[in-house]
Amino acid sequence: MGGLRNTVRQELVARQVDEQLAAHFPQPAGAHARRRLRVLDIGPGQGTQALRLARAGHLVTGLEADPVMLTALRASVAAEPAEVRERFVVVQGDGRETGRHFDPACFDVVLCHGVLMYVPDPEPMLAALARVLAPGGLLSLLVRNGDALALRPGLFGDWAATLDAFGSDRYTNRLGLATRADRRGPLTATLAGIGVPLAAWYGVRVFTDTASDVARAPQDTRELGLLLAAEERAGRTDPYRSVAALLHLCGIRG
Repeated sequence: MGGLRNTVRQELVARQVDEQLAAHFPQPAGAHARRRLRVLDIGPGQGTQALRLARAGHLVTGLEADPVMLTALRASVAAEPAEVRERFVVVQGDGRETGRHFDPACFDVVLCHGVLMYVPDPEPMLAALARVLAPGGLLSLLVRNGDALALRPGLFGDWAATLDAFGSDRYTNRLGLATRADRRGPLTATLAGIGVPLAAWYGVRVFTDTASDVARAPQDTRELGLLLAAEERAGRTDPYRSVAALLHLCGIRG
């Protein structure tokens, strides 16, 4: 098993994405294979979610701007079987400039996970992503929860940082980088304004966000299953999901 925090994030997001795909892209009656969707993943990193969807038979494009992560992504794709590699295209580029790379309405699904926190203003990027999303398409956003920024330092007993976090959208992540958080209310309004109104939202990492960087996921299958079940339940239940470290917002193109 990998790191605890990343394991929780990737597993919960995968379940939530699959739930939205099942709801908005139902299997045609009588079909023997899952509908093949056109997927764009913005900043896929090593490609955890993108490769998972490619393995499921979807046509996936990974748009990555960072040269180091681009190398890692290409290595991950190269390690896959030929049929998966054939369904995966790697493109170097910035999510704010999708118009340079893609035609309008050419993707059924756009993933943007853990990227908006590095963008000073999310609206230009979201508008660019909406442009390439086909009618009825799914936009999946994973962002740092600006309404809960005081929670982590408070649980660690860092009271100065806790007080600074109230009313702020700025924080330093575990990599030591100055980043930005988003709040559900303003993001919901932005999504409505670009024609991709919010259809569902989830919390991710309610209980495990304070785990250390070296904490590993449980080796015991039953224990891991219980942990994930608790996190998944909290991420769907008020008021717990409102204080999750991350928010997963899913909008549908009108």
